[in-house]
Amino acid sequence: MNNSKIWLSSPHMGGSEQKFVQEAFDANWVAPLGPNVNGLELDLENYLGNQSHVGALSSGTAAIHLGLILLGVKAGDEVICQSMTFSASANPILYQGAIPIFIDSEPETWNLCPLALEEAIVDRISKGKKPKAIIAVHLYGVPYKVDEIRAVANKYEIPILEDSAEALGSSYRGQKCGTFGDIGVLSFNGNKIITTSGGGAIITKSKVLKDKALFFATQSRDNAPHYQHSEIGYNYRMSNICAGIGRGQMKVLDDHVALRRKMHEFYVELFRDVAGVTVFTVPNNDYFANYWLSAIVVEPNAVKGINREALRLAFEAANIECRPLWKPMHLQPIFEKYPYYGNKVAETLFENGLCLPSGSNLTDEERLRISEVIHDFFTTV
Repeated sequence: MNNSKIWLSSPHMGGSEQKFVQEAFDANWVAPLGPNVNGLELDLENYLGNQSHVGALSSGTAAIHLGLILLGVKAGDEVICQSMTFSASANPILYQGAIPIFIDSEPETWNLCPLALEEAIVDRISKGKKPKAIIAVHLYGVPYKVDEIRAVANKYEIPILEDSAEALGSSYRGQKCGTFGDIGVLSFNGNKIITTSGGGAIITKSKVLKDKALFFATQSRDNAPHYQHSEIGYNYRMSNICAGIGRGQMKVLDDHVALRRKMHEFYVELFRDVAGVTVFTVPNNDYFANYWLSAIVVEPNAVKGINREALRLAFEAANIECRPLWKPMHLQPIFEKYPYYGNKVAETLFENGLCLPSGSNLTDEERLRISEVIHDFFTTV
């Protein structure tokens, strides 16, 4: 049997990407603007609906950074952030010289805990520092508790920066992720549902706000015949070449979501009779997940030598990439000095959770290899 590397989540081309890229070369639109950039933004606006306004950027991190700027976050301000996430959700807080306040997860969606969120807000206000924004993440494509988080945010009049980097194609009660926050964020990194090789997008509620984001993203160049700058700017715009890849990828987005969901069902069936393993699944039918990454929680069994790390190493020995869940930000060396509210939900998930190969381009042969590792591990340990 072929023993080539099975990746956690590799790029999956649809076939029409080269046509858009070639058009960019033919027209000499090799720049951070052009027809593909405009076309990708329009495609995303039509896909997301809810009168969304989308700006294509160089990364999801850039989108989070610009989102914080648009929300008025400045040095010394406090920003609440989900602890269990990739560091790109939190790093831009420090870019602004602001202070991250980390919040635990709740066990159903693994996302921002509404109870710990309100506890943190009340405590920060009592200390004379009302948080300036809330960064909420749809982890692994599973929507956070939208209604509960919005209720808390509205109660204390704090805007939400919705990190939907992992959740393009996911929805809650029929509404697309990326459109729930005051500002939304997407990522098109090479491992995401669709890719532009590297890239992201910011989602706003108005064209005025989108235009302001793109002003910052293009070095804040004032309207003048010469180069004049009255505000700090950034080189954050997406290139027309990368956007061409994205336009081709948009044509297969729904197909890729369906294939990721099929991989999730594959794992649900594979672990159905395996004691001590839980496949991460949405809590009810209000939630529609793209299952960007399928994840499991392995209950440790010291007698049998079963735990998350032992299983990961078994996959590694078979040349199959797996990865522990995101290590919570409040446990990271760069962030451990900042306030944290909650219990140990995120910490326990990190200790026992594992992300499994989830790509939309996995083959039947690769699924068989994954199945064999699972069977061998749980029958021989």
